[in-house]
Amino acid sequence: MKYIVLKGWKYQVQEECAFQLEFSPAGNIETDYIRLTAGGRLTVKKGYAWDGASGPAIDTPCTMRASLAHDALYQLMRLGRLHYAFRELADKELRRICREDGMGKIRAWYFYWAVRIFAGKCAKPGTEKPPVIKEAACGLRL
Repeated sequence: MKYIVLKGWKYQVQEECAFQLEFSPAGNIETDYIRLTAGGRLTVKKGYAWDGASGPAIDTPCTMRASLAHDALYQLMRLGRLHYAFRELADKELRRICREDGMGKIRAWYFYWAVRIFAGKCAKPGTEKPPVIKEAACGLRL
């Protein structure tokens, strides 16, 4: 997985990143940066920005892919494209991907329970923040 550090967000994906999830929605879901198929394939497209591990968690190599997938799934829930009932399954995917990428059982357990207890509001439909669009004057000062 290739990504860069980005101001405003922490990271931005520099190449498409795909995950085979252990759950799937009834039909395909697609946004500008996220695709989730009825077969459970989650694809995060180049350019997607995310904030890594949240709260007191530290970003390490074994959290990067998991936080990317988890943030994308939560964003689909906030947008109302993936039902909020999938939240627990998304949290389990976070733990599974962390373990797959080398995280120890205890730390993965902690990550899972932290999002179960504290992150519910982050997946609530309708809580997606609109993008901040700024303009700057480009005049010459003499």
